[in-house]
Amino acid sequence: MTLSLTLEFAHTVRRLGRVARSLGLEVPGFRTPPRLAGVDRSLRRRAGGSPTVAVRLKGRPWSAVQADLVDGVIAANALTGHDADRARAALWAAIADGPPSVGMPARVA
Repeated sequence: MTLSLTLEFAHTVRRLGRVARSLGLEVPGFRTPPRLAGVDRSLRRRAGGSPTVAVRLKGRPWSAVQADLVDGVIAANALTGHDADRARAALWAAIADGPPSVGMPARVA
């Protein structure tokens, strides 16, 4: 993972966390890559602890990574219907301000 990809991931999850908190949602932990082999995203719940969303970055379009992060927040909070739609729209608005950082490849090898 390149430093710019690491920074973009950290920047994105901070932005998602701020929006999730403003909506009164639980902010999951985020990590990369998932511990499960062969999956792009996983959600781990521990008794009495915050859920953790793990996302694979390598070899995926950045938009797919962003979608997994947004959907991870929705899944971690067990949102459905209108609540999920409203939260998803707010989360996307926080991160969909254009392409990744300058110099960031659209697809990470």
